[in-house]
Amino acid sequence: MQAILALEDGRVFRGKGYGSSEALGEVVFNTSITGYQEIFTDPSYTGQIVVLTNPEIGNYGTNPDDDEACRPYIEGLVVREFSRISSNWRSQQVAEEYLDRFRVPVIGDIDTRALVRHIRDHGVMRGVISAAEPDPEKLVQKARSIPRMDGTDLARVVSTKEPYAWRHGPIEVAKGQQRAGEPRYHVVAYDYGIKHNILRMLAGEGCRVTVVPAGTSAEDVLALNPDGIFLSNGPGDPEPCGYAQQSIRGLMGRKPVFGICLGHQLIGLALGGKTYKLKFGHHGGNHPVKQMATGKIEITAHNHNFAVDPDSLKAADVEFTHIDLNDNTLEGLRHRSIPLFSVQYHPEASPGPHDSHYLFKEFVKMMDEWRQP
Repeated sequence: MQAILALEDGRVFRGKGYGSSEALGEVVFNTSITGYQEIFTDPSYTGQIVVLTNPEIGNYGTNPDDDEACRPYIEGLVVREFSRISSNWRSQQVAEEYLDRFRVPVIGDIDTRALVRHIRDHGVMRGVISAAEPDPEKLVQKARSIPRMDGTDLARVVSTKEPYAWRHGPIEVAKGQQRAGEPRYHVVAYDYGIKHNILRMLAGEGCRVTVVPAGTSAEDVLALNPDGIFLSNGPGDPEPCGYAQQSIRGLMGRKPVFGICLGHQLIGLALGGKTYKLKFGHHGGNHPVKQMATGKIEITAHNHNFAVDPDSLKAADVEFTHIDLNDNTLEGLRHRSIPLFSVQYHPEASPGPHDSHYLFKEFVKMMDEWRQP
């Protein structure tokens, strides 16, 4: 069936529709070469239509091991070519059937190069995918009516409603899900939209993980007597999440804290800093990040629309540990006097390179040092 992608600035793209008839959201692009299923199921994409720059999507199908959550969280998908067959020994369902099962619409046969250049030049914007409405002007007006991401708290929307224990270890491609080893540490992980591979990585490092809702107070977390606190990734604007900032302030200096993505931004705000929205965000598995202490370059996985303003943290007792080499965005910080550090990117990859796995070991080392008399 024919479908239309309409952007709020009036730009219209026509293509072929698959699955559900309509989706609304902020349109962003991701430059990863592989890992589309991990992108589909990343809760950080809540409220967003994702454009994939790799020209063929769906060719290796889907399987449960590659899910980063219990379902896809993207609002819609835009691709150049959408494969209706899969050819991989791990595939259990073709991508079209997988997304259709969760009513995620896809528009294919799109000139994604032109679309990405448009977003890169003009910034992310609201858009609509529709196979039901043939009038582009009506779709443009609908796109302009979508609430903006700025000022929107989506962490509570995607967060777990009740605490739960995570006990699954890492996944090996040839063997599937592995059992977690005997735990040596207890970590409480705030779920602002947490990815499964973060939990697998923590379990693989000997952590027993208790996942708690985004709004859990510092007092309730401390009552669980953890060895460390983890602050997860998530969607939306960090600034409206005042409840999370308050909890982080109550935990800083009392337990080791490690934050990723939205967790990093919330730490920046809790320390008195500010955040800002990027023009078109960082989304992909190929972003170069420099370690400031060593000069070493990591190739990293990114998915963030907001960033911490380093100038706003000049009065805080922190050092900047990582910088993005594409645009000098602050990608990591560490407190000088209390056990707290964070990174803006995704060291668990999924999808993406494994250059940054060492950060989970640093968290374990920090917990080990905190436990010593």
